[in-house]
Amino acid sequence: MEQHPTFGFTAPHYAASQVGNTILERGGTAIEAMVAAAASIAVEYPHMNGLGGDGFWLISEPGKTPVAIDAAGVAGCHATPEYYQAESAIPSRGPRAALTMAGAVSGWQKALAISSQWQAPMALSTLLDTAISQAHWGIEVTQSLSDASFKTFETLGSDPAFSPFLIKGKPLKKGKIIKLTQLGKTLQRLADAGLDDFYRGQIAGQLAADLQAAGSPLTLDDFHQYEAKIIEPLSVNTASGTLYNLPAPTQGIASLIILALYERVKHQVNNDADMVHLLIECTKQAFIHRNRLVTDPSRVSQDLSALLTDEALDDMVSRISNEQALPWPHEAKPGDTIWMGACDSEGRMVSYIQSLYWEFGSGVVSPSTGIVWNNRGTSFSLEPGHLQALAPGLAPFHTLNPAFAVLNDGRRISYGTMGGEGQPQTQAAIFSRYVHHQQPLPKAIALGRWLLGRTWGDQSHNLKVERDLDDYVGDSLRQRGHDMVVVDACNELMGHAGAVVRHPQGQVEAATDPRSDGKAFPEFFS
Repeated sequence: MEQHPTFGFTAPHYAASQVGNTILERGGTAIEAMVAAAASIAVEYPHMNGLGGDGFWLISEPGKTPVAIDAAGVAGCHATPEYYQAESAIPSRGPRAALTMAGAVSGWQKALAISSQWQAPMALSTLLDTAISQAHWGIEVTQSLSDASFKTFETLGSDPAFSPFLIKGKPLKKGKIIKLTQLGKTLQRLADAGLDDFYRGQIAGQLAADLQAAGSPLTLDDFHQYEAKIIEPLSVNTASGTLYNLPAPTQGIASLIILALYERVKHQVNNDADMVHLLIECTKQAFIHRNRLVTDPSRVSQDLSALLTDEALDDMVSRISNEQALPWPHEAKPGDTIWMGACDSEGRMVSYIQSLYWEFGSGVVSPSTGIVWNNRGTSFSLEPGHLQALAPGLAPFHTLNPAFAVLNDGRRISYGTMGGEGQPQTQAAIFSRYVHHQQPLPKAIALGRWLLGRTWGDQSHNLKVERDLDDYVGDSLRQRGHDMVVVDACNELMGHAGAVVRHPQGQVEAATDPRSDGKAFPEFFS
């Protein structure tokens, strides 16, 4: 009888996938594999994510309710509306955009504490060793990194501290090698001193000094006071199974609403155009409620779970027509990140997301650590009374949301993507194609996609459709009133998606997105 793999890993960069898979091969847990890969991809994909950003975890043990980790940074104690009184809005780049703490490393710490309850832990030096080597040896510039470099060069390239992410003062070209020596030293310090050093040790002091010298409102006290939180995820029961995602300040509620609504309308699907149209219309309903409610958890005005009741979902369904598109846009949210998934040989699974927000975040690089700082705080508003009004100690709205599902047939799925507004939409596309329409996992990810609203680094709010999808559903969507723009097929604009599935007999499959530089272990089995 053929033996199928019992563990798996997927990431949008092949080197990070290899790191995660190696830890699993050596008997490490899904969490340990994820931390190793998170450190690696912070080096290999520095425009997308890093130690200066945020993270969110969904962690599942077989037979237990998943737990979540909120590692979203909060606004610093001096990040007040008065601090920005000379400006009409929080800057999107530069030191005044670097106003929220970086939560990712604290999230690694919280996750590893859970892992250590499962089995004797691997040494932190073992988990970070490959990322350290990658930083010192140098990384090969991917097309994605090159595109981000050229796009941001005019805005960020003149800052001397940004020089590690340039070659001779010029944007990065695909295939070139850059060494991130200072970042490698920082990772080595964390391996030697422990992850808490980032917030309450030598690295915290270096970061605080560099950020203040640059002109950021963050202080050493902000580092000392920060800690990621273990929280309860949101969930919704559907006819297919139970779906999980993150609560506020993420848009996880939107992902759950889309899929719960689609369960209620999928009987209307007779062809691919119906599927795409109805998923878009479900998305609009989800975004209307997301924009109305999601903010820092302390000021969410109602229990988000109330949006997942039969009564609320039925009301949303009544506003969906299979013949006519709802006029759009509503307010859109940009974003940029990486998603990775893991399953270890004991069936423990992780869905993880890590982000700087925009490409290279704020663009502020700490010279003494090599860390790029996020610009997530630009999601705050300076308008008094606004749902996202800036206040110290609060988290801004997050597009980040890792997804997980336990199906009634025993399959467990870790899935997700990067891509701002596109995250819940792509999650819905992958899940629906794989679960409802029985597409093989790689095909469910690779097939042509769409995106309503903005994605990372984009400003337009219309419906973007990849050319290969437009070829067979475009005319039908236009007839229903969709305001569409056609983009190239297999477009990075649509995000870097992936999924890991554990089947009830224990075999594992994984797939990654051809739109990324990723790799999945094991390869898909049939």
